[in-house]
Amino acid sequence: MLTGRRGPDSKSGIPVYNPTRMKPVIHISETDAANDFMSLMARVGEGTEIIIERESTPVAVLHAAGPVRRSISECIALAKAHEEATGEVPLLDVEFAEDVEEIIKNRKPWTPLAWE
Repeated sequence: MLTGRRGPDSKSGIPVYNPTRMKPVIHISETDAANDFMSLMARVGEGTEIIIERESTPVAVLHAAGPVRRSISECIALAKAHEEATGEVPLLDVEFAEDVEEIIKNRKPWTPLAWE
């Protein structure tokens, strides 16, 4: 059975929200998690964060995986591979290109802190 809590001592059954992420958070015992794992995974897929506890101590956190991120060099390599495979040159969306140009034009130089 999935229940939420408002902190380590409350047993109100109300799902809590992480104020920095605004995601629903559910605290559940490891026994209940093992008995209802499919339901937990469905909730995680909906954006809920699941905190699995042993004797009221958190031992694991389930949350959705982050999006796959690629470096610029990977994106360029993929674009070249696409062009070689299909003969079609990938085209950059005009509005996106304008946004990137604006960002580059307005960025401030990076000045790292000197370590003593």
